[in-house]
Amino acid sequence: MPMRARSARPWLAMLALLLACGLSPSAASAQGKLLKRGNGPDVETLDPHKVRSVSAGNVVRDLFEGLVSEAADGRLIPGVAASWQVSDDGRIYVFSLRADARWSNGEALTATDFVYALRRSLSPSTASPSAALLAPIRGAEALMSGKGSAEHLGVSALDDRTLQIELERPTPYFPGLLANPVAYPVHRASLEREGAQFTRAGKLVSNGAYVLDEWALQSHVRLQRNAQYWNARAVAIDTVMHLVTEDLNAEFQRFRAGGLHITEQVPAQQIAAMSPALKPQLRIADYLGSYYYGFNLSQPPFKDQPGLRKALSLAIDRQIIVDKVMGSGEKPAYGWLPPGIDAAASPRPEWASWSREQRAHEARRLYAAAGYGPQRPLAVQIRYNTHDYHQKIATVIAAMWKQTLGVKTTLYNEETKVFLQSRRERRFTQVFRASWVADYADASSFLDLLLSNNPRNDTGYANARYDALLAQAANTSGAPRAELFAQAERLMLADTPVIPIYFYVTKHLVAPTVRGWRNNPLDHHYTRDLDLVPVSQ
Repeated sequence: MPMRARSARPWLAMLALLLACGLSPSAASAQGKLLKRGNGPDVETLDPHKVRSVSAGNVVRDLFEGLVSEAADGRLIPGVAASWQVSDDGRIYVFSLRADARWSNGEALTATDFVYALRRSLSPSTASPSAALLAPIRGAEALMSGKGSAEHLGVSALDDRTLQIELERPTPYFPGLLANPVAYPVHRASLEREGAQFTRAGKLVSNGAYVLDEWALQSHVRLQRNAQYWNARAVAIDTVMHLVTEDLNAEFQRFRAGGLHITEQVPAQQIAAMSPALKPQLRIADYLGSYYYGFNLSQPPFKDQPGLRKALSLAIDRQIIVDKVMGSGEKPAYGWLPPGIDAAASPRPEWASWSREQRAHEARRLYAAAGYGPQRPLAVQIRYNTHDYHQKIATVIAAMWKQTLGVKTTLYNEETKVFLQSRRERRFTQVFRASWVADYADASSFLDLLLSNNPRNDTGYANARYDALLAQAANTSGAPRAELFAQAERLMLADTPVIPIYFYVTKHLVAPTVRGWRNNPLDHHYTRDLDLVPVSQ
């Protein structure tokens, strides 16, 4: 018995260390350093050119890498391109690719791969929701509209390691666009061989710090370290699990029990009651993101009814939502652009300074002018993807509409993939929950979303004047560009295709065993930048 007791002590010490790191013994021995990340809703795709959601973007950034990448603090850094040069007129970029850049199957990654990928992203047949980000490239708009050819796109391989991109006009923020998944390379041979199945485990060939090991729907995506990655020696985490965590309270409890190293969010009520021991693990930071409701403008009751749309907007008390529902430092949104975004100052509408009673009075006036009232109440559906916060916010807004206007609201939740499809089709949606996070730190990232030809404009908003103002801004710089953005935003807010509700902050719990985490305004946290280390006793 004493001999058994002595032999058990090292095993118990090792078990304690593994549990402190959030690892199970089997995971540690079989998979090395295993990081478990909460990732919110299930991912809708792992095709980088078709990513729509934040959760899919988180995974795809681990799997792929573009010409340009991001440091842990959000700064732009070289990715596949070791360096680049820009012509004096700002229109021609020449990228020098790393000699050791490879696909996960060991094949060399060349400039031709980027030519193929950028042509694919912009092809109408791909239907990339983010293709408009590449509009600055010469010939991109013609290709997106189906009026141009891929051969005339301003992207060419000067040799295997040199890529040239020609722009329509100087675009100072262009390198930041290339850090977006829409500009990532895809492996042509496997895509053409496998078709839509090329993103499946065992078939996906990628070029990032990780490779796909398993994709279990409504459960997790498991990735393994990519030995072919050019900087593989600097990658510390061997295995990362991106776990579906739609139930925030369950995610919180899972973190507390050691089943997660990082949460996707933190419930407000848990923040308010957080213990002193857990508080140091809470990371709250400003975020270039907006939570809003969109209207389906392609059919009644909101088609050609800007007054009705504005009435519903005025009837929402945003301060109550950020204080009572969220409670984590979110800011009420009265405009479209979040604070801190480059190249614009968002105009604050006059009614933002009104009292609650003044807003309610104007809301009732507009509601009546649209033909609705006690004898003919508006019946409307709020559609949202399954998530604790979305349901709570929808319930509160429905109550506000009922109390102020007498609106009869039905709440309808859908699984994320179905919900995104419903928004795109605009057949059944009336009011839908939405959010937007900047793809890059410039006002155009938000304003371009509501261009009439943007495939991610799920409202169907189309205003020729709005489009023209943004087209003019694309050829302008400095203060005149900021003024054009302000004019476009004022015009759009008067039309009210969307109801801005609040501006995000990021809220994560990060275990003390995690090293390398840095807050950044886009909330991009690449697993390659993280490590797991024991906590010193």
